Amino acid sequence: MNAIRHGRIEDIYAIAVGSLLIGLGLTILHAAGLVTGGMAGLALLVGHFAPLPPGLLFALLNVPFLFLALRAMGSLFTLRTIAASGGIALASVLSEQALTIEVKDPFAAAVGAGTLLGMGTLAVVRHGAGVGGVGIVTVWLQQRRGWNIGRSQMLIDFAILGASSFFLPLDKLAWSATSAIGMGVVTALWLRPGRYAGFSPLRAARLGRRAEATAP
Repeated sequence: MNAIRHGRIEDIYAIAVGSLLIGLGLTILHAAGLVTGGMAGLALLVGHFAPLPPGLLFALLNVPFLFLALRAMGSLFTLRTIAASGGIALASVLSEQALTIEVKDPFAAAVGAGTLLGMGTLAVVRHGAGVGGVGIVTVWLQQRRGWNIGRSQMLIDFAILGASSFFLPLDKLAWSATSAIGMGVVTALWLRPGRYAGFSPLRAARLGRRAEATAP
């Protein structure tokens, strides 16, 4: 199967849509009083103590990881990740102001929000960006070590949920774990190396370097 290069407009639109999905997922979890894995989970956890929208906290917590992105993944990846983080923050703030969400079923909130977060991550990563701190680390591990993004994400997620157990009641912790699993399953299934033929300039440059390194 021939690889198809994404156009610049496709990349911009995918990162915008992915940021919107992640922002909405964060808003639903925040309304339900739940957390999840990754930087989203950390932002929601910190949101229990800081009166700021989770998307804004998400962007602020990501700042230290951008230096890792710049050093390990390059300027293009870093710029796209900054754009995605800003989009997530904006989508979260706007949805908090524009929507009033009443959660009657925590299971629906956990599964729905986890799926939104997973699909948003899928869109952002496939178009040459990272979804913040933990996302940067998992993308780096896939690019450099071939580790599955979804599986790496799940391991980190359960560590974050373990820390959340000191602050959340048992029922909310269980629903939070359900959300993290839902997000991890989406990324584990559809972010496998070689599964998707489309690519962005970031991947094209990486493939070019790999070809030069293996050339006789």
